[in-house]
Amino acid sequence: MSSDTTKEKIIQAANDVFILKGMDGARMQEIADEAGINKALLHYYFHSKEQLFKEVFYGILSKLIPGLILIFKGEGSLPDKIEAVVAEYDSFMFRNPFLPQFVIREINRDPDQLSGFMSDKGLDFELVEKMINKAVEAGTIRQITFPHLFANLIGMIVMPYIGRPLFQRKLFKNDPVKYDEFLRERRVVITYFIKQAMIC
Repeated sequence: MSSDTTKEKIIQAANDVFILKGMDGARMQEIADEAGINKALLHYYFHSKEQLFKEVFYGILSKLIPGLILIFKGEGSLPDKIEAVVAEYDSFMFRNPFLPQFVIREINRDPDQLSGFMSDKGLDFELVEKMINKAVEAGTIRQITFPHLFANLIGMIVMPYIGRPLFQRKLFKNDPVKYDEFLRERRVVITYFIKQAMIC
């Protein structure tokens, strides 16, 4: 087995274990077992769980950012771009349900690194802020600042994933199928809510 193939197997195994156990609950031995290798070989490629976590986390995040950049740099009105962002971001969360926990961990652990990573990948918040300010000045959307819009949007998308253990149990009688249906419905609900709040 080549070195690249082994590393890819480790990253995929870590991805699977992190989904099930979370960062804190995952163990290097579990990841080694999932990858079908011994722990010594795992440590040869990744010296710590934190290093492996970062490899998985930033690898996944790097797949999301290009799509968001294309949306904001593309044609269309700001509300239509917001709708596209909701669809892109929420679909990504649905495929990677552990990502919000990763983001929260990184925000608290090393916000400068996460911010730098986003900038390096070309995610320009100033560009989005200028779009919003321009739309407000033109009277095509209601008065709102980028920080408020960003916080509202991310909060509505991410919270159902972070709160799933509680929400699924209390609101859906712990039925995962119904909760997945709820998450899919959220895309429409969030888009409608944001557009109603924005459009004059």
